[in-house]
Amino acid sequence: MQRRNLIAGGVAVVGLGGWALTRPSKDLPFDPLMAANAQEASTDMVEIPDMVMGAADAPVEIIEYASFTCPHCANFHATTYPLLKADYIDTGKVRFVYREVYFDRFGLWASMIARCGGEMRFFGMAELIYEKQKEWGASGDPVVIVEELRKLAKTAGLTDGMLDECMNDAEQAKALVVWYQANAERDDINSTPSFLIDGEKFSNMAYPEFQKILDEKIGG
Repeated sequence: MQRRNLIAGGVAVVGLGGWALTRPSKDLPFDPLMAANAQEASTDMVEIPDMVMGAADAPVEIIEYASFTCPHCANFHATTYPLLKADYIDTGKVRFVYREVYFDRFGLWASMIARCGGEMRFFGMAELIYEKQKEWGASGDPVVIVEELRKLAKTAGLTDGMLDECMNDAEQAKALVVWYQANAERDDINSTPSFLIDGEKFSNMAYPEFQKILDEKIGG
């Protein structure tokens, strides 16, 4: 399980690589994490929607907290998630909610890319980002990482114009950080992936463990 220090709401984000509030170069998107502070958030800040899959009236709700830069999250989405989707989400037994966690600016940028196509494209884009995580994140160079993420997005049908608009939306970026901070504090999220199953928190686990928990809740 990947464990990092997460940032509680109301505390300025620090220790995340010396990020700047403004764009460090013309090739990089707006980066609010160094200076974002939930206490100073505007009351008319952009509303961030949850990304949801499955029936609204499903008997069980799973909320996943994950980071696009977390290797354990990528492994979950390559192995356990497809089984969970086929057996529980697609069959109307589980309402699945995905919430991003931002350990670093690269995870924030990946989130902005994934959300750029709207809810209809989000989950497909998210799976592509996880599938190619080692490739787009390999260099560690911010400019290269942004370019690789943009390439992925364009394979999913997003245009340069759409990506420019999304990646330079400062208000959206700041709102995402405040949203993440509030979620992490409220739900006591300190590692990824983490799961809330009908409000009860669980760490990462193998698919048979998911099955046991879900079948007990559905059957109960």
